[in-house]
Amino acid sequence: MHRLDHYHITQKAQRNFKLGSVLALLALVLTTSVAMAQTPDAALPGKGVKVQALQSPIGEETFQTMLVDRALEQLGYAPQPIKEVDYPTAHIAIANGDATFLAVHWDPLHQDYYDHAGGDAKLLRTGAYAGPAAQGYLIDKATADKYHITNIAQLRDPKIARLFDHDGDGKADLTGCNPGWGCEAMIEHHMDAYQLRATVQHVQGSYTALIADTIGRYQRGEPILYYTWTPYWVSGVLVPGKDVVWLQVPFSANPQHANTRLADGSDYGFSVNTTRIVVNRAWAEKNPAAVKLFEVMRLPIADINAQNERMRSGENTQADIARHTAGWIKFHQQLFDGWIAQARAAARR
Repeated sequence: MHRLDHYHITQKAQRNFKLGSVLALLALVLTTSVAMAQTPDAALPGKGVKVQALQSPIGEETFQTMLVDRALEQLGYAPQPIKEVDYPTAHIAIANGDATFLAVHWDPLHQDYYDHAGGDAKLLRTGAYAGPAAQGYLIDKATADKYHITNIAQLRDPKIARLFDHDGDGKADLTGCNPGWGCEAMIEHHMDAYQLRATVQHVQGSYTALIADTIGRYQRGEPILYYTWTPYWVSGVLVPGKDVVWLQVPFSANPQHANTRLADGSDYGFSVNTTRIVVNRAWAEKNPAAVKLFEVMRLPIADINAQNERMRSGENTQADIARHTAGWIKFHQQLFDGWIAQARAAARR
């Protein structure tokens, strides 16, 4: 073949190859466009779906709840303003479909609320969002050291109990738990189980106001006796081991017959809890991406404590908490993006 003829043939082959490549690319683009038009946006599996979060009146739970809402937004969901209701009401509202989820369900403390709302038939309890969360009774370290108080059963002694009497009735004043939180029922159970009724008064009301008064008494050098939990800012102000000490209980006394003794042998009277996300079961079955998100989200106790302390210091408006949430996401962007990726993958299956 003549060299010039070979050149023309080669040119023609190249033109045909380029034309074929362009046509193939156009076909791929058209096929992809049609597929995308016929299927939901894989990046936004919850596009347009409204979500109603509930939380208790404890303001420090807003950070945990808001973080879940921000993650849901990345999946296309439309979170509505968070509503505050007591825990028993929250479980019932979610079970009835009047709300979507509660981000701070204490397991096992809130087991009764879960069961009374319909249990697994109406609710889905998922993930291990935060924990382990401890709770129990504490007294100031100075009084504990001076009178060798290590166990709450010692408060059966009227002389010991009177050390913590602030209203003059001869009984120890225990700063306790708000009705409807779950912890108040456990404290009341302990009052009978440990035979404390005659010498200890369970003081209830607004925990925020009561614990502020308790801290004030501590700062004046007075003995204090109170209940608290973690994560919460109180243990950042009254530091266990430094300012205060945990009291042991004489034995596990739990309505569910759970053993509250820890691995090291200590027993503070309360089971160690994990905070989980509870969601309406019917809604969950239609939203696998959200369920996967709830399963994989993890928030360290130390981070909750740190945010709660900022609230106690005055940064406690909704705008402040939104800023804290955005800052946490930015600082943990890779982790946050990983949650979203896993949720999107669950929607594609």
